[in-house]
Amino acid sequence: MTNIAIIILAAGASTRMGFPKQLLSYKGYNLLGYTIECAIASVCKTVVVVLGANAQQIGPEINQAAVTLVENPDWNSGMGSSIRSGILSLENCSEAIEAAVITVCDQPFISAEIINHLVAAYYSTSKPIVACQYADTLGVPVLFSKSLFSELATLDGTMGAKKLISKYENEVFSIPFPLGVIDIDTPKDYQQLLVV
Repeated sequence: MTNIAIIILAAGASTRMGFPKQLLSYKGYNLLGYTIECAIASVCKTVVVVLGANAQQIGPEINQAAVTLVENPDWNSGMGSSIRSGILSLENCSEAIEAAVITVCDQPFISAEIINHLVAAYYSTSKPIVACQYADTLGVPVLFSKSLFSELATLDGTMGAKKLISKYENEVFSIPFPLGVIDIDTPKDYQQLLVV
């Protein structure tokens, strides 16, 4: 039985959108809700959602029975602080977590299949990092073995998980996720998504 957690980063202020993008309507949910549904449908057991900016507005929109909500008071210092909040919250889990997938809430083409592919690759390769590959880069969703949790918990605010992917590039296995390059940052991005 797997005991993999998934941490959904949803703490940003959506400044370029002008509205909390976490709440944009998408596929019968909102963007964050859709990401949560994909996480719940995956093989991951523990689903953590990290909120920050607009937490009072976003929190009530989440089905909290299915997820652990964590609020990052330092959200404005950058993504690293949200990763840290999510990783530290796993210490409170009743069962030992062996790895964690880190993802964001604004990749509309994420799916349970992509998440499960990361987990399957982790078990088949024994690599401590399994990252998605798109547009000549490696990025989220990305799975980290528990052996890297202490380093994830010390990321400084502006550095996301890419810092560790670069540091341990020889220890990374990648899976293709070409649509991972699409994320929703601006009203134009959202309008283009709606016509796909």
